[in-house]
Amino acid sequence: MSGRFITFEGLDGSGKSTHLRFAADWLRERGLEVLETHEPGGSGLGQAIRGIFLDRRWAGMDGLVELLLVSASRRQHLIEVIEPALARGVWVLCDRFSDSTWAYQGAGRGVPERDIAMSDALATSGRRPDVTLLFDLPPAEARARGRSPKRMAESSIDRLDEEELAFYARVREGFRRRAEQEPHRFRLVDSSGRRSETQAQVEAVLQDLWTEASS
Repeated sequence: MSGRFITFEGLDGSGKSTHLRFAADWLRERGLEVLETHEPGGSGLGQAIRGIFLDRRWAGMDGLVELLLVSASRRQHLIEVIEPALARGVWVLCDRFSDSTWAYQGAGRGVPERDIAMSDALATSGRRPDVTLLFDLPPAEARARGRSPKRMAESSIDRLDEEELAFYARVREGFRRRAEQEPHRFRLVDSSGRRSETQAQVEAVLQDLWTEASS
């Protein structure tokens, strides 16, 4: 069975990371080799870039600088981790990929589309996910989850968690536009309800993928 590249996208606080772990366990229970990874990061160099990217000291970072940082991380991630895993037949589950760049740096920061397209082409050499699960919920709810008392107590609030609600709204619309442009790739998941309800939607997507791959 060949590998699959599945990405999990959405606003911070949308539950994508939690449900990526659920998806990985679900697939492993069916005998598949699964790699869980994330962006920015996923490699040693990528993790170093991630530390800079999310550091609250750089709150005023320019959108184009953000684009260059995540693109550098993505290139190394693909070369070192993702492509070798797919070549071995591994199912790669990635928390964020190029769609986040279009949503955050494009819709959120206003970086021109031509700049994103050029940088993404250099970083990915045309690699696209086979399937993308987009976890969608209202911006106010996503922001509240991202700034939960638990996260505040753990001091795990990062630079993006401190953005204004209007930024979250622009990013959400950026994600939704991506889904409209590539409906064959995206699976929209309503994550505004209980975790069990979101999980049921994710499981339905996984079941379809499993059935397709096994046929």
